[in-house]
Amino acid sequence: MRKIRNVAPRPNEAQDSAVVAIDQQAEVLEAQRGDEDAWENLYRRVYPRLRAYLARKVGANDAEDAVNETMARAVAGIDNFRFGEAGFDGWVFGIARNVAAEHYRQADRRRRQVAAGQQVAAGTEPLEVPGDGLVLADDQELVRRQFARLSPAEQELLELRVVAGLSADEVAAVLGKRPGAVRTAQSRALEHLRRLMEGDDA
Repeated sequence: MRKIRNVAPRPNEAQDSAVVAIDQQAEVLEAQRGDEDAWENLYRRVYPRLRAYLARKVGANDAEDAVNETMARAVAGIDNFRFGEAGFDGWVFGIARNVAAEHYRQADRRRRQVAAGQQVAAGTEPLEVPGDGLVLADDQELVRRQFARLSPAEQELLELRVVAGLSADEVAAVLGKRPGAVRTAQSRALEHLRRLMEGDDA
């Protein structure tokens, strides 16, 4: 039976996160003043998780364009950004979520215009599992197949928590939920995925 590795916080995770948050706050303030080096540091820190998240949402072929659009909007809106529960990363992933939603709407319109009879709904493209993305199992093909069977809400929550690497508090702020509700939903989604995988093995 394949094991799903635990994603519980490490003992020093809270302390490490606090240090990163302080450093990030300083960089955001510099970025708001127009410091290009600060922007570069913020971009490099969020890029791997942001691209992995958007690759799952819009597909690998469009992921880079979606990342660029997300960061362009972040640059344009940085003056209005204020640190809250979601932090800078949560704010950026909130933008990315909107970019992905717009991608679906635009793609859906194009599909209807080009091939009115095509029955492929927006968002049903094959999921691609990045090499360093999901840490739920050693069999990526099995995870990809069973992940697609989760509900859209379960998929989005695990994408934000596991692929994007956001904390429960950050995901709660992005989705408009309570952190406790996010943790509960995450546990249920992982248990659902585990049952699907075990059933697939049978």
